[in-house]
Amino acid sequence: MQLREDIRNIAIIAHVDHGKTTLVDQLLRYSGTFRDNENVSERAMDSNDLEKERGITILSKNTAVQYGDSRINILDTPGHADFGGEVERILKMVDGVLLVVDAYEGCMPQTRFVLKKALEQKLTPVVVLNKIDRPNARPQEVIDEVLDLFIELGADDEQLEFPVVTASALNGTSGEGEDDQEETMEPIFNLIMNNIPAPIDNRDESLQFQVTLLDYNDYLGRIGVGRVFQGTLKVGDNVSLMKKDGSVKNFRISKLFGFIGLKRVEITEAKAGDIIALAGLEDINVGETVTAKDNQQAMEIPRIDEPTLQMTFLVNNSPFAGREGKFVTSRQIEERLLTQLETDVSLRVEPTSSPDAFTVSGRGELHLSILVENMRREGFELQLSKPKVIIKEIDGVKCEPMERVQVDTPEEYQGAVMESLGTRKGEMKDMVNDGNGQVRLEFLVPSRGLIGYSTEFMSQTRGYGILNHTFDGYAPLQKGNVGGRRSGVLVSQEKGKATTYGIMNLEDRGTIFVDPGTDVYEGMIVGEHVRENDLTVNITKEKHLTNVRSATKDTTNTIKKTRDLTLEEAIQYLDDDEYCEVTPENVRLRKKVLNKGERDRAAKRNKLQNAEE
Repeated sequence: MQLREDIRNIAIIAHVDHGKTTLVDQLLRYSGTFRDNENVSERAMDSNDLEKERGITILSKNTAVQYGDSRINILDTPGHADFGGEVERILKMVDGVLLVVDAYEGCMPQTRFVLKKALEQKLTPVVVLNKIDRPNARPQEVIDEVLDLFIELGADDEQLEFPVVTASALNGTSGEGEDDQEETMEPIFNLIMNNIPAPIDNRDESLQFQVTLLDYNDYLGRIGVGRVFQGTLKVGDNVSLMKKDGSVKNFRISKLFGFIGLKRVEITEAKAGDIIALAGLEDINVGETVTAKDNQQAMEIPRIDEPTLQMTFLVNNSPFAGREGKFVTSRQIEERLLTQLETDVSLRVEPTSSPDAFTVSGRGELHLSILVENMRREGFELQLSKPKVIIKEIDGVKCEPMERVQVDTPEEYQGAVMESLGTRKGEMKDMVNDGNGQVRLEFLVPSRGLIGYSTEFMSQTRGYGILNHTFDGYAPLQKGNVGGRRSGVLVSQEKGKATTYGIMNLEDRGTIFVDPGTDVYEGMIVGEHVRENDLTVNITKEKHLTNVRSATKDTTNTIKKTRDLTLEEAIQYLDDDEYCEVTPENVRLRKKVLNKGERDRAAKRNKLQNAEE
């Protein structure tokens, strides 16, 4: 069997924030991909604005480095479980993985998630212990944790013989042990070349190229990125595209691109084992196969985990509708959601009985909130309902998604965390005390119990706790309410501007969400009530002027700092009878029914219906 020794195809996988993207930067730099005078930003692979702001990878990216006579194709993948659909497709393109693990934190929930996917694909692993320069690094213990995780996930004997290299991606050093760090990436490159299998050279067989990622260019239209699994591709070739629905389209390849560093370079030919991009067909989609016209054999479409969470996206119908957004109609929102479907395989969009509402299903709150954040930055205005988990029927039993939750917290907050996750139907699986006042707790919790939990968790641990979770599977649906908001809200009864006087009068009633001068409308949520019931308030109240001079006239009144909700916090905060109004400039919370009288009547009707049931 012939192998292409001049190529290695690898994916970099890890838990979020363990240093994948920084490591790719160093591999690019050390290989001489960048010129000495080239100005390259940190985490150069994170090109999207949101990725730069949040310091996380959302979209998979591919690059290539030249190492001696060989080319190493590197695919940088997201670490967050909400973007697991990206990880699964990428793994189909490669022959091995670089598993990056933090030398202090060790194996985390997403380490388990991405490693499980890699082992299922029978990929060859190389382990990189990153952040070896951290003061509390514990390399030997972490290697043991990694080995235990491999065994637990059913790795075969060959996979268990994984080589290990230590590194500090931030400092650009690596070595075989923690004490022999040098400013070089040579040890990592050597392990890749010596351990990751070279692709099979079957360029003489009939063509098979599978699309794994999609890109778009104003001049070339849609571009399919993927791997040539067998055969050869040339510019000008007439080929067939095997569509997902079983249909076949013939087209001519207009352009081929290879990758080197952060650039896409035009090429004329690609052979088995190459990772390339091709242009020429408008409606090419992820998972579809490009074949020779005389031998049309489609490859198996990668299986992607189903969505676990859904929300309703609606046309904004608040009193402020259309004031701030460019795209406000249902047709514009639907077109944008359908465009997202073309590149996001984990997303589902379904129409509802109303032409102004769409059910959008995704892999989690972060997945959906990133989509909404991108839409608002593009000028869209819309409303969102409370997120709900997707219940599935398995063998006649109603089942709900479960999350594996890992909590790292100081000992003093351990009781509060255990109690709060217990009320959310969490089942504790493990507890480890490191002897230095830190405790690691592991739970299995229904996904619906985690909606809106992160804010409560940060309050319980005074900001010192770290919460990580990843999708674990489906389990029989537990009865009763799980989680949910316990406090009521302060609802504006007037349309106008919030005043300092109005806010000061309400400060003892709860936490205020709006600043003085903010435009508000009837039914808009302006704060959180200290009690469980909702309270309608007049936040636009003006102080009446009198001709009586006050003894404290010159005293300056100050108001407490208001609580600003981010988009994600606002979505998590929602209750069943509320919407989140999202515009390019503002995120507002509101009641579905704006008028107080109508809300009270609706509440009475619901109470009667529940009593009859």
